Amino acid sequence: MYFDTIIAGFGGQGVMLIGNILAYAGIAEEKNVTYMPVYGVEMRGGTANCTIVVSDDEIGSPIIQNPVSAIIMNVPSLDKFAPRVKDDGFMIINSTLITEEDMKPFNSKTYAMVPSRDIAIESAGNEKLANMVVLGATIKKSGIVQLSSMEKALTAGLDKRYHHLIDANLKALQGGADFV
Repeated sequence: MYFDTIIAGFGGQGVMLIGNILAYAGIAEEKNVTYMPVYGVEMRGGTANCTIVVSDDEIGSPIIQNPVSAIIMNVPSLDKFAPRVKDDGFMIINSTLITEEDMKPFNSKTYAMVPSRDIAIESAGNEKLANMVVLGATIKKSGIVQLSSMEKALTAGLDKRYHHLIDANLKALQGGADFV
């Protein structure tokens, strides 16, 4: 089993966090994992991104040219990363900020439009958990890790001062998985 993804959005959308949490979930399942965040001016409103590779075998490189999947949180990220997704891959799209019209140039690719903000409010009562919704959708679609590994991943990946939000994060993850 080999799975790679690019996660991209505006700085502040929790892109790095969900990449980190996905990596911890892979580790919890004793898989080989690489996590490569891209920091810099992207954190000031530009396109922030990270790449994740999860594999049963050793990983040769954390660099991904043409990923199997992508989590796309905004239009600039769509324009930058959607063309790189493999033709037989898939994208999880944040339909809160990306419309079907924005998707027209990429209609040849498989994608799911996920109303992440609405699902976050409905499932967890917190729109700030939209990132967890798209992560839940990705986990369900890919099967790369089990949702049952996410509590361990959240405990490892979240600062202790946010551990009181683990239950809400799990609800948002489940909301995204249920949507797919």
